[in-house]
Amino acid sequence: MNATRHLDLGCGGIPRNPYQRDELYGVDIVASDPSSKILIRQANLTLSSIPFPDQYFDSVSAFDFFEHVPRVFPGSTENTTRFPFIELMNEVHRVLKPGGLLYALTPCYPAFEAFQDPTHVNIMTEKTHHYFTGPQPLGRMYGFTGHFEVRKVEWVVHKDAMSPSTPLNLSQKFRRWNYKLKGKFSHIAWEFSASAPQD
Repeated sequence: MNATRHLDLGCGGIPRNPYQRDELYGVDIVASDPSSKILIRQANLTLSSIPFPDQYFDSVSAFDFFEHVPRVFPGSTENTTRFPFIELMNEVHRVLKPGGLLYALTPCYPAFEAFQDPTHVNIMTEKTHHYFTGPQPLGRMYGFTGHFEVRKVEWVVHKDAMSPSTPLNLSQKFRRWNYKLKGKFSHIAWEFSASAPQD
């Protein structure tokens, strides 16, 4: 049986493995410790591709990372524009096997956590996922060529959402209910599966 692989984007020195795959990899803007047993490749994903081959991973995660990737960026030649977040979502789709899973947690409007960090340059809303999912993803107009199916899009309590499939215990359920009642949710979770582009 082939080993399963997971990639954690913007992982810092400690990649996460929310699906408990056999092999764990990471990508971060900062060089990793050479003594680490986990392969962490250095890349600035605003400017470059994910440094792994096509259809290499069974799953990809992004914990508090997408909000740091600009939506719009000057192109390399005069009067041109790039869309780094769209390009990154294309890259995530490229490195995922068909049926592979993306799990992302990100602060979301209108929570102040979406805005307070000055490096948050990509503010998500409850509907941002429509640019990458559904029969006709809205991101097509900006060059999105992949396609994802929604498994889950929901407001979550950040510390209780490190895994997409672990059931909440009673304390976590109460905390979630309390956050909802008081309007304290700050993060949204995406869980998508990669599929072939639709015409």
